[in-house]
Amino acid sequence: MTMKNEDRIQPYAKNPHYWQYKGEPVLLLGGSKTDHIFLADELEAHLDEMVAVGANFVRCTMSQREPIEMKPHKLLPDKTFDLEQWNEEYWSPFEKMLAWTAARDIFVQIEVWDRFDVSGSHWQDSPWNPGRNVNYSYEETGFAEEYPDPPGKDKQPFYHSIPGMPNYDVKLDLIRGYQERFVATILSYSLDHGHVLYCMDNETSTPAAWGQYWMQYIKDRAAEKDALVYTTDMFDDGWKGEEAEHIPVLFDNPDAYTFADISQVNSRNFHELHWQRMRWLVENVCRHPRPVNNVKIYGGGYARFGTGGLEDGIQRFLRNVIGGCAGVRFHRPRSGNGLGERAAACIRAARALDGAIKMWELEPHMELLVDCAPNQAYVAAQPGEQYAVYLPTGGEAHLDLREVEGTFDLRWLSVSEGEWVGQRINVLEGGKVVRLGARYDLQPYRHTDDGPLYAGGWIAVITRPSECGS
Repeated sequence: MTMKNEDRIQPYAKNPHYWQYKGEPVLLLGGSKTDHIFLADELEAHLDEMVAVGANFVRCTMSQREPIEMKPHKLLPDKTFDLEQWNEEYWSPFEKMLAWTAARDIFVQIEVWDRFDVSGSHWQDSPWNPGRNVNYSYEETGFAEEYPDPPGKDKQPFYHSIPGMPNYDVKLDLIRGYQERFVATILSYSLDHGHVLYCMDNETSTPAAWGQYWMQYIKDRAAEKDALVYTTDMFDDGWKGEEAEHIPVLFDNPDAYTFADISQVNSRNFHELHWQRMRWLVENVCRHPRPVNNVKIYGGGYARFGTGGLEDGIQRFLRNVIGGCAGVRFHRPRSGNGLGERAAACIRAARALDGAIKMWELEPHMELLVDCAPNQAYVAAQPGEQYAVYLPTGGEAHLDLREVEGTFDLRWLSVSEGEWVGQRINVLEGGKVVRLGARYDLQPYRHTDDGPLYAGGWIAVITRPSECGS
């Protein structure tokens, strides 16, 4: 039975920069051991592990890079595929995952396509490769036997099957028919559920017409069931901020991109630059108010393209929370923190913050920080009522309360421990600039070639008396 539209995930009625579900606002926080979540081993136990730390957001890539026995299409005895038949070993876990996440109020962001699935070595085992299926030939489709170029060069015509695209050929109409069949099958399982969001691609650099076709396709199928859905695309160049070529297409196209995913800003960018570029993207998206998600927050492995380390992932995660993002999730290891010890503590801290202050009532107010050095502190506030101040590496910050009268309660959240520290509530007096000194300055626990790593940071939670939860 299809979930009623009023209960489905959708922008929060009182602040459409955030999500609501079953009529109530909700902050999406996530971390998991893998991206194709429905194919994870011991999935139910892993979902329970997420719930235990306050996580409620997973990424579900419709992966086609698995061993040949785990592709979506049926594998025949001769090791070729039949695109007219499905592999139940792929779809049955998908169906179960949707039911299990729904039961736990864990939100699923499906990624329909991934450019890496049909490039390089993955093309050799792909059901879409004419050499691996019984449905069409290289001559009938115009496909090549190899696509060795990096997928970012967009040389694979699989992603140009829409009429009018630069590499479109009429032969690709045959492919598009099978592509539509694949997406229709995803929707046959997912549309009844109201806890699902739809992202067309992983870090695409293909012209926007590709993703826009599939967004409309999904909306049309949803309309047939009178089901409310939200769609977007993830552009690879989001990390470039104002220099990006592709991601600006979503800024003034809210009818197609009904929410945004800016995940790529969470790679290559560090410290203050990450904040600046993230906020630039959020502000431009929210010219037409919509939620902004980050289903991938990099940080781990020190990959050459710029993941940084685990603590960079922690900092990006919390800058996104303070910076007004509606959904944040650690990327899988080794490119991200997954649901490791640091990630679990960070999620617990963010969820404790969510219990004390509702982020949809706040906005970033960096002008309230006095003499603040780069990456020293970040603040979101409902001025005069409540403030969340994040100190990535401890130290202190100075908060301007000169225009505010009365007293405030101050409590500290330890990011590295994921909990409130101390029982005593400190009292702050308004009418002046107040000093916020972390419970202790964080000392580097390990030095690397890229500099010191810190334990995780602190969050100062400032509310009017008796309003701060535990």
